[in-house]
Amino acid sequence: MIEIDAALVKQLIRTQFPQWAELPVAPVENGGWDNRTFHLGDRMSVRLPSAPHYVAQVEKEHRWLPVLRPQLPLPIPVPLARGAPCVGYPWPWSIYRWLDGKPAQVERIDDLGRFAEDLARFLSALRGIDASNGPAAGAHNFHRGGSLTVYDTETRQAMVKLVDEIDTAAVTQVWDRALTTSWDGPPVWVHGDVVASNLLVSQGRLCAVIDFGCAGVGDPSCDLVIAWTFLDSASRNIFRSAMGLDPATWERARGWAIWKALITLVRHRDTNPAEAKKAAQIIRSVLDDHFL
Repeated sequence: MIEIDAALVKQLIRTQFPQWAELPVAPVENGGWDNRTFHLGDRMSVRLPSAPHYVAQVEKEHRWLPVLRPQLPLPIPVPLARGAPCVGYPWPWSIYRWLDGKPAQVERIDDLGRFAEDLARFLSALRGIDASNGPAAGAHNFHRGGSLTVYDTETRQAMVKLVDEIDTAAVTQVWDRALTTSWDGPPVWVHGDVVASNLLVSQGRLCAVIDFGCAGVGDPSCDLVIAWTFLDSASRNIFRSAMGLDPATWERARGWAIWKALITLVRHRDTNPAEAKKAAQIIRSVLDDHFL
C-alpha cells in the first residue's frame, strides 16, 4: 500500500509543477478512498489514485469532463493539469480547480425536496448529453451503467452470510426482479457514484457535483440509488417524478442499492458498527418503498 500524504504531494508538485511549489498542501476532509484528495492553495485540489484499478479514471476525467461541463446546470470538476508517475508514486494524477461547497448532509440542506429536484435536473441533463462516443460501462467504472448480473454471485453470497440478519426472501425478490429487466434505450451518460459526499451544498442548496471517476455510458439506474441512501420518503417521490424514468429502471435501481448495502453490511458488521447500521437501514428503506 502506497502512503499518499501531503509530503508526497508537495514533492510531486515541486518536481513537475514548480510554479505551484510554494502553495500549501493539506488533506481534504473526507478526502476519499478510491482517490486521495488534497488542497493545493485556496483554489486548486490534487487527486491521486490509491490503487491500480482506479488509474483509468484519470485519463477518462481529463478527456470527458471538459466536454460534459458546458452542458450541465451545475459546476463539475475542471482539470487543470495532469501529473506523471514520479518520486515513488507509480500512476498518473490530476490537479483540478477547487469547487466551493461542503458534502451534502441533511442538516446543511434548507429544503430536501428542492435538493431532490435540483439533483434530478442535473442527472437528467447529464443523461441528455450525446453519449455515442462515451466510455461504455466496464471495469474502469466498476460496471456502473452495465448489467447487474456482473454482481449476481457476490450478491447471493452476501445473502447467505446475512441469512440471520435480513429478510432474505424479500431481498431475494428485489434482486430477482431487478435482474428480469434491462435498459432498452440507447446508452446514456451516468455519473456512477451519486452519493452525498460527491454532492456539494452551499447556502442550503446543491451547488456542485464532483468525482466522475465512475462515469460512463449505459443504463441510468445506477444513478438513482441516492433515493434510498440519502433522501426521505417525500423527497424520494419528488426525485422519482422529476427523473422521468420507467418503473423497470427503478427496479434495477433497487437492485443496485441492495447489492451495495449487502456487501457493505457483510464487510463492516464485525469491524465498523456505524457503517453496518447504515447499510442495514438502506436495506430496510428499499424493502419498505412500495412505489409500484
